[in-house]
Amino acid sequence: MSGLRGALRRRLRPGARTSEGPAPLAAPATPDQVLDAFPNPVFELDARNRLLSVNYAGEELFGLSVSRLIGQPLDEIMPPDLPIFMLLDRAREQGATIAEHDLVLEGARLPRRLVALQAATIADRPGHLVVTVQDGSAARAMDQQLSARNAARSITGMAAVLAHEVKNPLSGIRGAAQLLESSAREEDRELTELICDEVDRIRDLVERMEMFRDKPIEHRPVNIHRVLEHVRRLAQSGFAARIRFVEQYDPSLPPVLGHRDQLVQVLLNLVKNAAEAIAETERQDGEIMLITGFQHGVRLTTAPARSQRNLPVLIAIRDNGPGIPEDIRRHLFEPFVSTKAAGSGLGLALVAKIVADHGGLIQADSRPGRTEFRIHLPVFEDPAEGAPA
Repeated sequence: MSGLRGALRRRLRPGARTSEGPAPLAAPATPDQVLDAFPNPVFELDARNRLLSVNYAGEELFGLSVSRLIGQPLDEIMPPDLPIFMLLDRAREQGATIAEHDLVLEGARLPRRLVALQAATIADRPGHLVVTVQDGSAARAMDQQLSARNAARSITGMAAVLAHEVKNPLSGIRGAAQLLESSAREEDRELTELICDEVDRIRDLVERMEMFRDKPIEHRPVNIHRVLEHVRRLAQSGFAARIRFVEQYDPSLPPVLGHRDQLVQVLLNLVKNAAEAIAETERQDGEIMLITGFQHGVRLTTAPARSQRNLPVLIAIRDNGPGIPEDIRRHLFEPFVSTKAAGSGLGLALVAKIVADHGGLIQADSRPGRTEFRIHLPVFEDPAEGAPA
């Protein structure tokens, strides 16, 4: 019996019953049942980093069944130069529990992700470790999204002021410029056209900021594949005509609860950003992948009731462009942050707001040659059935 399961078994023995005590306790869960009930991956390693025990969440993490994982050296599942191996060595050397955040895990069957990892020694088994893994990217994405949403609320108030104090006077300025243009000399018309163009640019910016206002919108069941197909057709008939699209869909995906036009806006914005990033590289093999899937275990706790919302529907937009500069990744969804020289920095902030309004979560993962935006959304629940459709 492994040290991890043995330790659990010793702790799960039923207590003795006294003559005046309560009714006998039910039989305790087995160590296997306890470990498999953990929502996060838990596994035991021996002194040579071979897997001795893995729970169900660990199987999902590694993408292999427990029968294939037991006895496998960890450095055959993921590259041996990852920082996790230094953390494991440190835990053994210090004989104590070691925890790290923002560690990268990746492997042949393990998509690259940021995690929080904890390694603890087992007292009666020298060199053996119990390792727990928690997805750190979702927590970071939620922090970013909350920050972006708070900033979006500030924009809402600013937009109301601008609409009254700026937008109305702009109409008068544009009208005056058009009157001057009709009687201006040929060499002066260029200046009146410049005034009109700049007025239009400012008006468009104010209108984009007005889109951050909270408006009551009815959410309905939406087939996300039809939305993606519509976005792909729009892109290929215009700004992404020379880019190859790859569709990797889960055909059994249930409908999401959302607003079709807003979801089109979100996905079109992400696809347009991907296309523009690829265009910067001038590469001939530009590619955008549209991905959907069903993922168990993605949950979002909402305030103030602290209720949990399941977000099993995954939509991902992946491109092979240059990647997002590291210095702005943490602020990607905040207003007025942009990678483009002439960008307003409102596009991704609006995307984050719409996703949050849908009760969802958006994440970004980027490195040179690969950028992926992942959106997690709730499924439509039929009130008549009381269960996901």
